[in-house]
Amino acid sequence: MDDFNNSSNSSEAEQLTLEQALANLNQKEDLGARYYAAWWLGKFRIKDPEAIAALLTALEDEQDRAPDGGYPLRRNAARALGKLGDKQAVEPLIRCLKFPDYYVREAAAQALECLEDSRCVPILIKLLDGGIAKATRVPGKPHLVQPYEAVIEALGTLGATDAIEVIEPFTEHSTEKVKYAAARAMYQLTRKEQYGEMLIQALSGDDLQLRRSALMDLGAVGYLKAGQAIADTLAENSMKLIALKGLLETDLNSEDSEISTQSIKIMNLMDALL
Repeated sequence: MDDFNNSSNSSEAEQLTLEQALANLNQKEDLGARYYAAWWLGKFRIKDPEAIAALLTALEDEQDRAPDGGYPLRRNAARALGKLGDKQAVEPLIRCLKFPDYYVREAAAQALECLEDSRCVPILIKLLDGGIAKATRVPGKPHLVQPYEAVIEALGTLGATDAIEVIEPFTEHSTEKVKYAAARAMYQLTRKEQYGEMLIQALSGDDLQLRRSALMDLGAVGYLKAGQAIADTLAENSMKLIALKGLLETDLNSEDSEISTQSIKIMNLMDALL
């Protein structure tokens, strides 16, 4: 939602230097320049102490407000901090999980997933309170009461086995993205094939965006039995190759030192897509 997508502006932003980005982020007059500076620092993985400090300050910004009452700069700062991988951002991002803006909470959950620090697990689980009964849409808004997809995916990536009983009911949520996020997390946490098969089923759905999402999920969790289904999915070959690469890496990183027949099959599928 807050990604920097305008091509002409993107070209200008890519020409920034670290000094210009920091100056833009630290000034108060030009809100657009501050917003894009935060994006730039994350986009280009600028792991500089001053950049981290400026982004942490931006994470508490009160000035940049969207017409809907949201906090665009805070959202971009959270995303950037997740990409930069500095652990000093963990506690500030955890505090963001309690912030009123839905999209700040979503960005914080995604950033904490990138940072892979288990300190956030209890508060992430807390966001799932009430289960699917309370996981309803906010009246007049295009989103649910919590960023369930981001929260559940983060718990799966973080290996939060304490969350299994809380996440499992979400595999029956009426919102497909939430349902498949839960399937992804449940496979990561339990390695039960039924959840990998749920993601394979998503590959045959009518919605291209959901098929793309399922491709990335299967690649991320390394569900090896999905190889042929991934190759047959009605989606871009580039995305299918990324997903198959994820499967291949999972198999190659296993304890077996020899290349398995499964890896050979996946490589053949990749060759056919090239």
